Amino acid sequence: MSITPLDSIRRAIARRNGVADPAVASNGTAKAQGGRIENGLFPASHTAEELARIQELSQRNAGGPDSSQATRRRRERDRQPGPIRRMVNAWWNRLLGAVYGGGFSTQEAEYEDHATRRDYLWNTLGTAVWGMAFPLLTIVSTQLVGAEEAGKFSIAFVTGTLIMIACNYGVRNFQVSDIDEKTSFASYQLNRWLCGALALACGLVYSSARGYDAQMATIGLGVYLYKVIDGIADVYEGRLQQADKLYLAGMSQTLRSAGVIAVFSVALFLTRSMPIAAMAMGIAAIASLVLVTAPLALLETEKSRRMSLREAGHLFVQCAPLFGALFLFNLIESMPKFVMEGTLAYKYQLYFNALFFPAQAILLSIGFIYKPQLLRLSSIWANPRKRRRFDLIIVAVMALIVVITGACAAFMAGPGIPLMSFMYGLNFERYRTLALLMVVAGGVTAAIDFIYAIITVLRHAGDVTKIYLICFAVSVVVPVILIKLLGLMGAVVSYLAIMALLLVLLIIEYAHIRQRIERDRNPYGA
Repeated sequence: MSITPLDSIRRAIARRNGVADPAVASNGTAKAQGGRIENGLFPASHTAEELARIQELSQRNAGGPDSSQATRRRRERDRQPGPIRRMVNAWWNRLLGAVYGGGFSTQEAEYEDHATRRDYLWNTLGTAVWGMAFPLLTIVSTQLVGAEEAGKFSIAFVTGTLIMIACNYGVRNFQVSDIDEKTSFASYQLNRWLCGALALACGLVYSSARGYDAQMATIGLGVYLYKVIDGIADVYEGRLQQADKLYLAGMSQTLRSAGVIAVFSVALFLTRSMPIAAMAMGIAAIASLVLVTAPLALLETEKSRRMSLREAGHLFVQCAPLFGALFLFNLIESMPKFVMEGTLAYKYQLYFNALFFPAQAILLSIGFIYKPQLLRLSSIWANPRKRRRFDLIIVAVMALIVVITGACAAFMAGPGIPLMSFMYGLNFERYRTLALLMVVAGGVTAAIDFIYAIITVLRHAGDVTKIYLICFAVSVVVPVILIKLLGLMGAVVSYLAIMALLLVLLIIEYAHIRQRIERDRNPYGA
């Protein structure tokens, strides 16, 4: 008669319990005594629950076939979910509750407003992660698939940024300042979705006009989707800021940007295919909008009035001047890159953008300093007695730009170039001079951004449109000539020359605006 695994278990436990003949246990009958079980193997002192526990321990001690499964089941039963898992589960339950409970806008808000410290911290973090996405993704691309493929991704990202600006249409500042909600949030949404659809269509038309092959067109589509979603998400994050919950907008931006970086990097690492990685980042952005950004804005803000086609159309008219200035500036800034695409190999797109990232750091640093103070600058300007103080602040910020630019140049002249070479896995030593020129261009660009903000404070933003048109015309001609003659150096030199021209013209225009304001205030003055 063969011995089964169960017989082996019974004999082992019988020996442990001092039972002489385990066969009695196997042949004996069990009977219940007041909720307890008695048989030849287990004494009557054990309940049914204790019996199951003893059997599980016995299987593990005896090395039975189910011992590992029992241990795993016990660990899964005893393990408590971590904080991230609990947060995800709670958010998922809230989403399902909103779906089955009458809609997002009918739910009660759970997060407090007017949290100034958290507003600053999360908004800064969100902006920083968003600004670091492009540099980090180009580093990952260069390390995994090489400079040529990374260059294709770089020019697609530059084009995608213009598409995002077209999607935003300069509405964010207009929206957050609409405290009385003269335009409904539903109308803002309609306007943004229309802008997003038009911007994406323009991106696809551009890809077709460029004659991209299937690989480059797919890379462009993935990046364009990400940047369009970035633009659409902005209207929901603007709604959170409008409700004095800017920190939630910062969380949304941080999660979307970090998620896109992670998904793109993992997809590229696993597949070594830039088109697949680009499409993955577009899908990740869509998921973040559907699962986090849009529901968060709808759950945490009051229900909007019904949308109005008239209100949505009015936004196109109201925000056209600001959109025109922003789009023209970014188009001027990107023109050398577009000229390079038709003249030089794609790897030079990577080199240009890698050299530009330290310059971008100057722009972001100055923005972090002066942008939170724009409201204060507006109040200072509103008081004629404080005009001298207003001018001193302008001089101080411009001096700070010079200091930061000098520090960045010193860093690039020292450990900066070896560090870049290490991060990208490429040799940047031969581009040391270009790196210093690009840092200077970054300081000039930061000054442009600040002067334009000051002109906006003076409510004369429309006066600079003609300046942008002049510089755009120059940007069409100069890069073509210099890039054909000097290659990558021509692109950097043309970028610096165009930015310098724009800064000079803006300073002259600012001086004229101040003269006109003083003359209107005191027509009999000297």
